[in-house]
Amino acid sequence: MLVFFPREPGQIRVALTPENAAKLVKFGCEVAVESGLGNALGWTDDLYRKAGAEVASADAAARADMVIRVAKPADAAHAAKRGAVHVSSLDPFRERPLVDAMASAGISAISVEMIPRSTIAQKMDVLSSQASLAGYSAVILAAGRLPRIFPMMMTPSGTIAAARVFIIGAGVAGLQAIATAKRLGARVEAFDTRPAVEEQVLSLGAKFIKVDLGETGQTAQGYAKALTEEQLARQREVMARQVAQADVVITTAQVFGRPAPRILTLDMLRAMRPGSVVIDMAASTGGNVEGSEPGAEKDVDGVLLIGAGDLASRVAVHASQMLSNNYLSLIEHLWDKEAKALRIDPKDEILSGCLLTHGGQVVHASLRSDT
Repeated sequence: MLVFFPREPGQIRVALTPENAAKLVKFGCEVAVESGLGNALGWTDDLYRKAGAEVASADAAARADMVIRVAKPADAAHAAKRGAVHVSSLDPFRERPLVDAMASAGISAISVEMIPRSTIAQKMDVLSSQASLAGYSAVILAAGRLPRIFPMMMTPSGTIAAARVFIIGAGVAGLQAIATAKRLGARVEAFDTRPAVEEQVLSLGAKFIKVDLGETGQTAQGYAKALTEEQLARQREVMARQVAQADVVITTAQVFGRPAPRILTLDMLRAMRPGSVVIDMAASTGGNVEGSEPGAEKDVDGVLLIGAGDLASRVAVHASQMLSNNYLSLIEHLWDKEAKALRIDPKDEILSGCLLTHGGQVVHASLRSDT
């Protein structure tokens, strides 16, 4: 079985490390990587060759039994050949035409962000591995752009107060942001619509901001459920007070498969001290902050608003190592040792959550028209 890892324009992260290429070869896979795949990370073609992989051109996708990428392909024609397995982040609820095209092309498409958040699937959880690094990177980015230091300092020249960091959303990214800001010495406060995460926030040394929103909860995948307009209005009242006191605000709130909730308005930002920094980690899915755009920086009356792009790529070596391990674990789960081939069973407990297309059909329950 040939597994191919293509280069992806504009993508710094890669889906395979040389170390894991050697492990796939040991499984019994043939491995091919597109020439130059890991150059930006110091992983040369020779390192992949030494691991037992073939260094090929992009045309190798046409003969591969499995194609693995970081991000979604431009179209089904670039995904894989008929009958092959394609693995990547596919954003299926916003890219339905791509999903349908993959079904028509006879591709078995696995969307890694749909992998169930269960104990058995933890090693394959791409969302968590990348979100953790993104949370770290968001804080480092904010610290680099804030015109003051994070920790309190007592010096002969006077005492410097610790920076105040307010983090909205205490999922994987938010918790890592909290931990990183605390390590840098900031005074950290956090909010989440799920009261259940309060204990985790407190365990990291941050203060949990409580807002009486009535009944809230989370999805089976661990995401916060969407709030009603009344709940959002009540939340914004408290947010406005907290934001005005903060030097750094980082928003991480996302609802899977839907646009990110709008939490902060430009008026809230204008109430902050000049020089403050706001990072919207949900900019690519609509944004938590009014006016934020992916990859864009804006001055809002002296407050720097950053619409975060691919934050995990700021630490691309470790992001790629974690991604590669996630993909390796997925292959291990699907690998039939006797047949030395993949076992694609739509009823498999993991595939039932992340297999979008198979046998020329859209098979995922949330995407099928007959459900």
